[in-house]
Amino acid sequence: MTRRELLSLAAAAAVAGVQRVSATPAPAAPVSIAKSSTYGDDLPAVMAKMFDQIGGAQRLVRNKTVTIKMNLTGSPGLRFEGKPLGSTHYTHPKTLMAMVHILDRAGAKRIRLVESAWATSGPLEEYLLDSGWNVRALQAISSRLEFENTNALGTGKSYSRLVAKNGGFVFPAFDLNRAYEDTDVFMSMAKLKNHATCGVTLSMKNCFGITPASIYGDDAGKDEPNENPAKGRVAVCHEGKRQPAGSAPREKDPASSRDPGYRMPRIVADLAAARPIHIAFIDGIETLSGGEGPWIHGIRYVTPGVLLLGTNAVNTDAVATAVMGYDPRASRGTAPFVKCDNTLALAESLGVGTKDLNRIEVVGTPIKDAVFKFAGAV
Repeated sequence: MTRRELLSLAAAAAVAGVQRVSATPAPAAPVSIAKSSTYGDDLPAVMAKMFDQIGGAQRLVRNKTVTIKMNLTGSPGLRFEGKPLGSTHYTHPKTLMAMVHILDRAGAKRIRLVESAWATSGPLEEYLLDSGWNVRALQAISSRLEFENTNALGTGKSYSRLVAKNGGFVFPAFDLNRAYEDTDVFMSMAKLKNHATCGVTLSMKNCFGITPASIYGDDAGKDEPNENPAKGRVAVCHEGKRQPAGSAPREKDPASSRDPGYRMPRIVADLAAARPIHIAFIDGIETLSGGEGPWIHGIRYVTPGVLLLGTNAVNTDAVATAVMGYDPRASRGTAPFVKCDNTLALAESLGVGTKDLNRIEVVGTPIKDAVFKFAGAV
């Protein structure tokens, strides 16, 4: 390891506020940026070109099972200014349909759509219908399509235990729906948004939703999972007021800070280290600024008109953070991490990926031509 790499790792540790880092430099991979003002008919071509710019979809998914974690945060009954969910805080149906089309044509063996649907363990298809999706139109794109609600055990017979790389910060491992282990390629389809607790919610924060409420929910069983969860994960994860169901690994240090701005960035980094994201896609054509959903005061609807795609979640999120007008190296107290620690820095120090823009090749539209300033950006 060179002196420059050691200094870079030391800087990452200082920003993250941690003592230990990965023994090797965090990886870097190209990130594609594309401008797109609408969810129009040219969207599949735009997204296919982005895949070509990072090595091609076929290279990534041919003859493989691909699991796509959508972003369907909050109840489908909550809308902002009456707008469609996909125009504000949900994965947009058009981006998902384009993605399924691309993966099918690239030869994916199986395409599984997953989400831990809010307050239910029922079929994901029903949740999508409640959200206004045309499920039949989605199914018509590929005969290889499957759906799984990962908020509980689902169709599996047991949970999978995934261990965090380099030990993690809060949780050393997570018990998750088997869909997150039974896959060759894991994709996060996120929205370009701020987050009230974590500053930004991009491809990594989207995957906080892989934690099943049956185990990590406020109404999880004390000893065993509650397979009919009806609440969120505030008490276990955000506030640390209780532990997960007893069947799952306990947090490492119950005496550590209970501040959500301390806990949540670390839990998100732990999840990225336990369930690596192979493809990170971020939709910023239409979205929200100032928060992650309609329940956050002061949000506004915005149209940045941008898409991002990469094969490393930290790299992609770092570029996306820069596109939002922020410094991905920012420490706590500086936007967007005003009241929280920097998730990017924490994940970098676990060896997931680099946040250093100087090490990340950006292809397609340059960052300077894609910048759209979100809340607090200067």
